[in-house]
Amino acid sequence: MKIKIILFIALVFCETLSAQEKQKDSIRANELSEVVVTGQFEPQSIKKSVFNVRVISEQDIKQLAANNLADVLNQYLNISIRTSGSDGRSTVSMFGLDSQYFKILVDNVPLISDTGMGNNVDLTQVNLDDVERIEIIEGSMGVTHGANAVTGVLNIITKKKAAHKWEISVTAQEETVADEFAFFDKGRHIQSAKIAHNFNENWFVSIGGNRNDFAGYFDDKKGKDYAVGNGLRGYSWLPKEQLVGNALIGYKKNDFRIFYKFDYYSENVDYYNPILIPQVNYPFPETYFANDKRFISNRYYNHLNSYGKLFSKLNYNVSISHQKQDRDIEKFNYQMETHKEWGNDRKTYQSNEVLYSTGTVNNFFDDKKVDLQIGYEITNENGFYNSASGSFKDDQKQAKDVRARLENYDIFTVAEINFTDKFSIRPGIRYSFQSKFDNQYASSLGLRYLFKRGLEARASIGSSYRTPNFDELYTYFVDSNHNVQGNQNLVPETSTSYEVSLKRSCRFNSGAQLSSNLAVTYLDVDDRISLVLSQVVPTQNYKYLNIDKYQMWNISSTQQFAYKSWNAKVGVALVGISQKIDLAALDISSDDNFLYSLQLNSSISYTLPKWGTMFSAYYKYNGKEQRYVAASDGTNTQFFLTELMPYSWMDASIRQSFFKKQLDVTIGARNILDVKSVTLTQGGSSSGAHSSGGTDVLLGYGRSYFLKLTYNLNFN
Repeated sequence: MKIKIILFIALVFCETLSAQEKQKDSIRANELSEVVVTGQFEPQSIKKSVFNVRVISEQDIKQLAANNLADVLNQYLNISIRTSGSDGRSTVSMFGLDSQYFKILVDNVPLISDTGMGNNVDLTQVNLDDVERIEIIEGSMGVTHGANAVTGVLNIITKKKAAHKWEISVTAQEETVADEFAFFDKGRHIQSAKIAHNFNENWFVSIGGNRNDFAGYFDDKKGKDYAVGNGLRGYSWLPKEQLVGNALIGYKKNDFRIFYKFDYYSENVDYYNPILIPQVNYPFPETYFANDKRFISNRYYNHLNSYGKLFSKLNYNVSISHQKQDRDIEKFNYQMETHKEWGNDRKTYQSNEVLYSTGTVNNFFDDKKVDLQIGYEITNENGFYNSASGSFKDDQKQAKDVRARLENYDIFTVAEINFTDKFSIRPGIRYSFQSKFDNQYASSLGLRYLFKRGLEARASIGSSYRTPNFDELYTYFVDSNHNVQGNQNLVPETSTSYEVSLKRSCRFNSGAQLSSNLAVTYLDVDDRISLVLSQVVPTQNYKYLNIDKYQMWNISSTQQFAYKSWNAKVGVALVGISQKIDLAALDISSDDNFLYSLQLNSSISYTLPKWGTMFSAYYKYNGKEQRYVAASDGTNTQFFLTELMPYSWMDASIRQSFFKKQLDVTIGARNILDVKSVTLTQGGSSSGAHSSGGTDVLLGYGRSYFLKLTYNLNFN
């Protein structure tokens, strides 16, 4: 009811403008209209897009002083960030489904991850120094983006031009970790630099680098040099150092453009064992050392893109990408008295190498009311897991190293028919030839209608699929109490989504602007893969199976208001999730009732007219989340209703420019409400026969403060 009232007020409250005001607004709208590329035939106004595209601007990223993608998405509706202090990873959950269902791209190319392309990406590994904007489309996008685009896609658009002949920027950022800070061994320390140069109107080049040193979060721990054997050595959040390097060279002339982009990413995560091992040092006091280890990641990203015209008519856009990610483990002994390492032994335990290409051709007809796009996508993924990574299996179910190649060759076509300037439809279909699984297909249909007085209506139906990942196919872990096995007979999950949205933007005679958006989404996922508990005694046996059915519906609304130096935004989303879990071997199944969760977000910014000082604040409320899970009471397996308690997240910043905008200073705070963990309670089972206490789910390390300095030197 509240959402309906908000929408009614927003849609009715816009005043009818005079003809002169309408003409002025039309000019302003054309000047300020956002251009989007995700899911489009070619870059175009967001108003013309059949998809409901959300845009996170460079300005939003600057106001948050975001270091990585997790800092930005923390404030986004329908998205939850899952964090691990043990390895520092942050992944995204959208509409209640984890990061395997959400696809992350950089310039329309899926980003490599531990388990595939585009999905299950560690958000802390996505640097934002070179980002122009971020585009998000919710819902199944299988036609245009292939496998794993079930809940949506996120496309990071990087900068490929400069406004001046030379642009040089240097940034330093210091940040506390909770209340811990020192310039070398506590807190977070970030340095970055970038140089961009326009040689002439055709050639452009840029090069940059970033270092992000997270010194770890001590909390009640005492660090790596603590030489008392009471279990307090080490860190609550492991220290992590990230290095990023990137370079781009681009050429454009008339309708032709080509660019090559290279990114290098390196990460070290250090684990310091709390258990100390004594050494006899007679007649002197005994000494101590510890068996420590270091996790090392290296990622190489190559992207060559070209677009232009064929035969002076057809528009083409082709990308070729080679990406490789290696994860190494280095085991070593750390001598407490000398603070030196010895006995270092390093080996690669996980590797993923992908050759990827996608391309489209459109503009086949002279009639501008009809356009057709034909495209392809090729993915050749070669994955490797060493048995040291946790044990994997081959076809004979023997614990050993595993190497596997997964390939798909896709073709797709999309038509866009503009019956009038106001009404257009967009049907599409994709067929995927799979090397490991049965061939897959996806289809979609989108509609857009522009009513009078700025009201935009959109509707879409789309299907997608998720292919099983390496863990689900090859995991093999067996000890005296557990038996966890992958399943090479898994089949891809299939999904269908439906969305209807209304959007209206208007300008008042006073100069104020109001934008309103209402969206209703329904998602249905079949053959969902789950790790199933099939046996309790004498050992707990688990196996990945296609057994679940997942349904979700969501209604969300956002309102954005701008007037003079003020800009405010408020949003609300209600999500209902139904998940039916069948344990056929045990002849039991879970309830499939819809369980509901509420999210609220808001932001406000104000710019002092005289000084240009910008004050910004962001707030998000995450309501209680409920889910049925299978668990054992020691003898039998039952389903229990778990509840993740509600929590809120708030960030704020102040940004000021000096010396004719050459120096930008940003100060602020993250996690102002000092959230560290939230309670996950396990109540009664579906039959009400069991109850137990709660556990804490890690969300953050508490309130932190930052100071960011950026020096910009631009000249022609």
